Amino acid sequence: MSETLRFVSDDLQLMALSFMALVYILRIRWLLKYKAPRDRQAPAGTVGTSSLKGIVFSWANIAMPWSMESTRRMFPFYLQFVIFHLAVAANIAMSFVIPYAPGLLKPIIVVRLLQALFAAAFLIGCYRIYRRLSNPAIRLISTPDDFFSLALLTVWSAVSFFAAPNRPDLGEGPLMTYFIMTAFFLAYVPFSKISHYLYYPFTRFYFGRTMGHRGVYPMKRSIATKPKHV
Repeated sequence: MSETLRFVSDDLQLMALSFMALVYILRIRWLLKYKAPRDRQAPAGTVGTSSLKGIVFSWANIAMPWSMESTRRMFPFYLQFVIFHLAVAANIAMSFVIPYAPGLLKPIIVVRLLQALFAAAFLIGCYRIYRRLSNPAIRLISTPDDFFSLALLTVWSAVSFFAAPNRPDLGEGPLMTYFIMTAFFLAYVPFSKISHYLYYPFTRFYFGRTMGHRGVYPMKRSIATKPKHV
């Protein structure tokens, strides 16, 4: 491993990660200054609902595609969402594994699974770029950051596919490109739409608390029965 590759895989990543953490700390500190008022109405609903249960249900909602009509009707799109975000998480994890625990990538099955995940994320990213460009309604509400963030994650997935084997002896190009892109990603994320996950715990907390207080969360699934003909 050259000194340049060692720098981009270690020092540069730590600097980018520290910068991202600092921006997030400042942003969370700012968010905590604004607290949503409590509901003035009396608690409503059944015994199975409460503010606490509503908060838990709201947080877990992302892992329950059956709880929302949109994901029930468009499950393939939800599956794309899961795969794409798992690839992003695997990408970030790999940036720590390669410099600090490279032995985890020695089993060929691990490398192949990662490459399959990154390849799937790349195809999903290409489809979503096409969808954002071809659908007039989505294109109308899209910002330059929407396109850039999606393109960044799509290209990053492609680069990660070639970096996953972690073979600097065969050429440092893929690893060098991967770590430079990862550092840029970490530094850019706090200022892009990708940082929406930072707001998820806060927005779902307040939403779940309110819906639980009003007796809406947790939601109860009703079983539709066909009318009997007489």
